[in-house]
Amino acid sequence: MSELTQSSAPRFIGGQLLGSSQLVLGVILAVLCIAISIAAPQFYSEANIIAILRQCALVLIVASGMTMLIIAAEVDLSVGASLAFVGCIGMAVLNSTHSLTLGLLAALAFSGAVGLFNGLVVTRLKVNSLIATIGTMMMLQGGVYLFTREAVQNHHRLASFTDLGAGYIGAIPLPVVLAAVIFALAAATLRFTTLGRYLYAVGANERAVRLSGVRSQRLKLFAFVVTGLCVGVAGMILSSLMNAGQPTAGRGFELTVIAAVILGGTSLLGGRGSLLGTLLGVLVLKVIDNGIIILGWNQDLQMVVPGIVIILATYLDIVRNRANVG
Repeated sequence: MSELTQSSAPRFIGGQLLGSSQLVLGVILAVLCIAISIAAPQFYSEANIIAILRQCALVLIVASGMTMLIIAAEVDLSVGASLAFVGCIGMAVLNSTHSLTLGLLAALAFSGAVGLFNGLVVTRLKVNSLIATIGTMMMLQGGVYLFTREAVQNHHRLASFTDLGAGYIGAIPLPVVLAAVIFALAAATLRFTTLGRYLYAVGANERAVRLSGVRSQRLKLFAFVVTGLCVGVAGMILSSLMNAGQPTAGRGFELTVIAAVILGGTSLLGGRGSLLGTLLGVLVLKVIDNGIIILGWNQDLQMVVPGIVIILATYLDIVRNRANVG
């Protein structure tokens, strides 16, 4: 166990740098909000703020699981394709059963199975997670069209399903409440549990974790399944907002999620990161997206920004790693 502690230490020393990156993100977020609001005063309207929060909720739900996965030094590029498939399956089950519970269970069972499949391919077959999940993404993108050639429309008209995306608890949108609960659970797991400490450790030095007697493969499998379940929740919320299961709904979603996680300071090499950073990363990206819309800019920029963010954030991660080694 001493080897585990010693080998993990360099990653945790980077916490000071991580904290400073969160401070920088907070400043960037504040500057963005001020600049956009000056150019477009409607930025602070109630309707616009609620729209931003709903968009943030979808990304944050999946990013909470993705943060845990990347901390464990793995990644899942299939979340966007899975998100679309989940919505179609959930809507089809709802149309057949007129039961929100069964629709949610079907969505979670499917998305959890996708996460389990990815985890088994990575841990048992030893396929690199980047390659494995690209393969899964391609299978899901084709599979959803074998399942349905067009959008699965809402034929059940359940008010409870509409509330899933458009409902409120008090003055707070229900998707935001669900995102806050999932975020809090993931943050508590990483911060206060042995499981969380082992996820950091397996990302920092998997060999040391195995030598200490901890089954690192099970930890990674857990992170893949959790990420899959998070996709299930987000997929059902998205289908509720769209009032349909759309086969193309998740295009580019994985890029936004991963960009938010990396921007928040989570290292692609594993062993370092925090959900607070991820939250700030989500807010920055979605405020930029919203600014592009209300300022009337070309909306294709919404796909350009995550790409730029991934490159810059990865470069900053390299700089942080060099500083830690030094």
